[in-house]
Amino acid sequence: MSRKPDLTLFHAPQTRSIRVRWLLEEMQLPYHLQTVQFATRPAGDETYGLIHPLRKVPALQDGDEVVLDSIAIMQYLLGRYGPSACEIRPDEADYGRYLHWLNFGESGMTMAVSLLLAHTQLLPEGKRDPNLAAWARHETGKLLGFASEHGIADREFIAGDRFTAADISMIYMFYLLKLIREFGDAPDNLKAYFDRMTAREGWAIASSRD
Repeated sequence: MSRKPDLTLFHAPQTRSIRVRWLLEEMQLPYHLQTVQFATRPAGDETYGLIHPLRKVPALQDGDEVVLDSIAIMQYLLGRYGPSACEIRPDEADYGRYLHWLNFGESGMTMAVSLLLAHTQLLPEGKRDPNLAAWARHETGKLLGFASEHGIADREFIAGDRFTAADISMIYMFYLLKLIREFGDAPDNLKAYFDRMTAREGWAIASSRD
């Protein structure tokens, strides 16, 4: 650890800040939790806008430094306050696989899952497009199939032989699908994987409504 952490996580329940809080718990890093209003958009207030100009969550403040976006924040924590078992290092066999699934949980899945969320739950009924919802559901099914066959298969974890930030990245997207009742038809190995990962104490803390 290169320096003493001075961490504040700007957090809202059920959002991507769960990823960061979960990693903080797994790394056993001390942090202050600052809850941000998320019932209406943009998140927070004008004061929060000084931290995150787009007023989204999460944001992490470390002393005078601010880092935005959940995957970037996880990489920051691992790089600044590692080494940690929650990452796979470049000299390990599964390094490329780890990077793929770490990023796939966001960049690979966001469009389909976000459209599915918007056109089944978030938008007013009159603005929901059933054709877009059907497309997003189909695409999400393909993504889950890909993760089932090429990600988890018969593995315990998605990369390496231990729990890592790549598991955190993927599990959050499955959690979103569960929230909107779109995970019920997921492959059995993904459901079992979700149950294993969310049995961890770090998940219980990170996903609480506090």
